[in-house]
Amino acid sequence: MSEAKEWEEDRSTGYRLGRLLRKSFLSFALLRWVFWPSSPTGSSPPARLRPTAYLDGLRGFAALIVYWHHHELWPRTKAQTDIIENAFGSHGQFYFAAFPGIRTVFGGGHWAVATFFVISGYALSVKPLGLIHAGDQTKVADGLSSALFRRWLRLFIPVICTTFVYLTSWHLLGIWVNGANPRATYLSELWAWYAELKGFSFVFHLGGDPWFTYNFHLWSIPVEFRGSIIVYTSLLALSRCARNARLWLEAGLVFYFLYIVDGAHFAMFVAGMLLCDLELLAAKDDLPACFGILGRFKRLIVYHLLAISFYLGGVPVAGTDIQPLRDSPGWHLLSFLKPQAVFEVKSFYLFWAAVFLVGSVPHLPWLRRFFETRVCQFLGRISYALYLVHGPILSTLGDRLYALVGWESEARREHLAGWLNGLPLSKGGPMGLELAFLLPHVVLLPLTLYCAEVVTRVVDEPSVRFPNWLYRKSLGQPAAGRLPAYEFRVN
Repeated sequence: MSEAKEWEEDRSTGYRLGRLLRKSFLSFALLRWVFWPSSPTGSSPPARLRPTAYLDGLRGFAALIVYWHHHELWPRTKAQTDIIENAFGSHGQFYFAAFPGIRTVFGGGHWAVATFFVISGYALSVKPLGLIHAGDQTKVADGLSSALFRRWLRLFIPVICTTFVYLTSWHLLGIWVNGANPRATYLSELWAWYAELKGFSFVFHLGGDPWFTYNFHLWSIPVEFRGSIIVYTSLLALSRCARNARLWLEAGLVFYFLYIVDGAHFAMFVAGMLLCDLELLAAKDDLPACFGILGRFKRLIVYHLLAISFYLGGVPVAGTDIQPLRDSPGWHLLSFLKPQAVFEVKSFYLFWAAVFLVGSVPHLPWLRRFFETRVCQFLGRISYALYLVHGPILSTLGDRLYALVGWESEARREHLAGWLNGLPLSKGGPMGLELAFLLPHVVLLPLTLYCAEVVTRVVDEPSVRFPNWLYRKSLGQPAAGRLPAYEFRVN
């Protein structure tokens, strides 16, 4: 073989090898993006945190509390869950997991969801209120129109995508899922899902069962949507009011939703808007004079508000009957504070717990710094996806792991007999901290966080970008002398 021919073959081989390596690299990059995603906001801390970054961290930490609460309840018997959901000392039972303050770690999911609502009211109001304070009415109107246009898409696209994948897995894998009632065929399942989803996502859908059977934990998303509309329309209605009139009207809306009608959840959104208004006014030293007197006692006030928040956040789950709360140790006198209008007993106390928490965090530097840490900021970035995926993982893999380590139930004995007691572990120790409960989370917690990261990258972040793109595409040419539409970036 001639030297020129050998060189040509070597070059051809090198070219093919290079092309193979490039394809391999691209394939690896694609697989890494899907299966091990990273984000600039998650891989390294931003050079400078936003003024409201602590709210993102608080939202993320609250999402983790929801995850933990649902897992605490899932494998246990009703008698055990009643201990976690009721007050310390109820029915003569004294457990560490139910101790005031401590119980919010084990059963604080209700408090966390109320905190979501207050944070949403605050976050949705930051930019509109800033423009209202500046007197820029054109940008207020343009921004609110953009926000209203995008809100349904931003909230429900992730719900549609995740529940579609979840129900598909039932038929594709042929697995039993605790709490699910799959249809005979995949097509009939799709129709049932569509028929339920369209009512679930309808803003004026009232009455009936609030649960979405394809993910029971998503009951709060329609509430989030309705609360967002209340915030946007209230901001528009109050945008031309004077400072004191606006504050009084915001407080009046809170009173209306909490004491006149059964709207405690919506009172949380409006209270978040009011807190935001007060914080923005305080930042430019424009608070009403009465707050100057309270300012001298600010440190004392916020520490008491935080302590009260922890106590009220552990309100027993009493349903709609006030008597169980009245019979609970430590809650008898507090039970008389509940207004007649509030139908679900715990919602009234969760309102104050969440408002006091969100209101106190920015004034406690050590607590604010905690929620600004990289871990809390990461949790905040994936918080919506974490809320979406933790339930499906819990009812599939989670149920099997709990059966494996020895958590028995009638459903597990019937459907998961092959998993049951495969690796039995001790259930001794304080309730909620048993080895048989903690060990499965060596697998479940990293897997849930990983899936939340994937859903954030693949579904959640595009569900923010797509409505923005669609809104820009739908705009006509701005009229002469009119400013282009101003967009609010909100979670």
